[in-house]
Amino acid sequence: MEKRRGIPVSPGVAIGPALVLDTEGVVIPQRTVPADQVEAEVGRLHVALEEAAAEARAARQRFTAQFGAAYGNIFGAQQSAFEDGAFWDRVTAAIRANSYSAEYAVSRGVREFVKKLEDAGRRLGAEAGAEVYRRAAELNDIARQVLHALHGHPAQPVGGVAGGGPFVVLANDLMPSDTADFSPRTVRAFATESGGPTSHTAILANALEIPAVVGVGRFLTDVSGGDVVIVDGERGLLILDPDEATVAEYEGRRVALLNRADRFHALRDKPAVTHDGTTVRLLGNIELAHEAAHCAEWGAEGVGLYRSEFLYLNKAADPTEEEHYEAYRSVVQTLGPDKPVVIRTLDLGADKVFSLSSLLTTEKNPFLGLRSVRLCLRKLDLFRTQLRAILRAAAHGDIRIMFPMISTADELRQCKTLLNEVKDDLDDAGLAFKRDIRVGTMIEVPSAALMADVLAREVDFFSVGTNDLVQYTLAADRNNENVANLYNPADPSVLRLIEGVVKAGRERGVEVNVCGEMSGEPVYTALLLGLGLRQLSATPRKIPEVKRVIRLLRVDEAERLAAQVRRMDTASQVTNYLRDHLRRILPEAVD
Repeated sequence: MEKRRGIPVSPGVAIGPALVLDTEGVVIPQRTVPADQVEAEVGRLHVALEEAAAEARAARQRFTAQFGAAYGNIFGAQQSAFEDGAFWDRVTAAIRANSYSAEYAVSRGVREFVKKLEDAGRRLGAEAGAEVYRRAAELNDIARQVLHALHGHPAQPVGGVAGGGPFVVLANDLMPSDTADFSPRTVRAFATESGGPTSHTAILANALEIPAVVGVGRFLTDVSGGDVVIVDGERGLLILDPDEATVAEYEGRRVALLNRADRFHALRDKPAVTHDGTTVRLLGNIELAHEAAHCAEWGAEGVGLYRSEFLYLNKAADPTEEEHYEAYRSVVQTLGPDKPVVIRTLDLGADKVFSLSSLLTTEKNPFLGLRSVRLCLRKLDLFRTQLRAILRAAAHGDIRIMFPMISTADELRQCKTLLNEVKDDLDDAGLAFKRDIRVGTMIEVPSAALMADVLAREVDFFSVGTNDLVQYTLAADRNNENVANLYNPADPSVLRLIEGVVKAGRERGVEVNVCGEMSGEPVYTALLLGLGLRQLSATPRKIPEVKRVIRLLRVDEAERLAAQVRRMDTASQVTNYLRDHLRRILPEAVD
């Protein structure tokens, strides 16, 4: 048994068979086959090797003719690997001895060999070690080609894998489009080697209520499809090959978590009011229209953040105005016309939008490039389509519009000017829409936080996006596990910016909400209230736990806590202090 620690991004516990996706998304469908199919699996392996070798041979000839022998020899080495009888004989022997499927035998054989190479690489100097790692990468690529040949077609989606699941999905990384097709019916949980706590993949795992751990580091060489694994989304653990006692322990924890969820449901209809009578509005964050039902289920008072970019995923073309309109209208229909629904306009980079695929080359630094509202102001047709749909849907309920990643007052004014032009267009067309729609802006870059007093003159509300605000303030990529220790919402620099935004909003009568992951963590609830926040927006299933903390607090207590935090110099000091405070008022909330 091995325990690997990563970053917990979606709570819950899951136990089940591993479904391993390699870095190219190849699925290892099953571990063993019936005894009478063993020779058929050996035959499949030999056919796949012949096909892969033939492809390498053709590539070698093509590249040699076009670029010379040096390039052709790259494929010559691969061709030799496919024809290496000694290695593949061992794989064949494993199929016959253990009734392994051909895919599992290839995966296991290559991964075991790669692990030995990597272990050797760690003991060697930098130059020799780099060569060993290069060889390991080549072997992984060879395995990928054989696996594709075994499939005879592109990788299957998780839901289409033989056996039907549910599985624990393990991968180097997962894209949002991968996880968009996940469901509890097919996927019990997932864990990845890469990734950060606030990536879109992590956000979707929360929305789909699937336990998940990311940023675990290298582990795929130590596991193969069908192995039993445990994902602990509460503590951020991936447990490989657990023993019986550990399985029993986690089965008990899984049941206890389900019981805790039942207790939280009892809070659904109770108000989020502090012990001394101050009301706090709790809203839900959603990615997909059908998740509005989750807001109602967990007691949210509306939607504080609808991430509209997920309308663009898994589509061959950009969504039409009608597709936007129907998605937004359906949220209002689910929640009712009196519940607020804040729609954030498109927040993606050019590489994710179909109509922009030829607009730009790959940016060297996409976090500081043409993304979010900057992209929309470059691609006005795309922006107008969404604004028209939001205005039309707002005729049916309390829909509000929010512009993301505003960094200057000029950007915000450009957005408002375009919004007014779209209103005139809808007027001319005789279409129903809401002219007095409430307009807000995200505060998620330091420049916006520092200019909050100016931006407050332009909008009806602010929403502090702590995910990006932390990233940009601390210059720490939120998806890079190498700097995960720097990415901390409790850093005093971040807290000073948040407090400044709250002050600017209060002075201008502008509502201030926090919609980042910070707002859904009970450890920060007292601090946020103490800084003056009276509205929080979080993943729906986190709302009851936050509400429970609110109902135990007094505002003067929260303000004293915030005053104490202001005297602290480091994120670790703040975090430890907040944890100690939460442990005193709600011991079971801090593990």
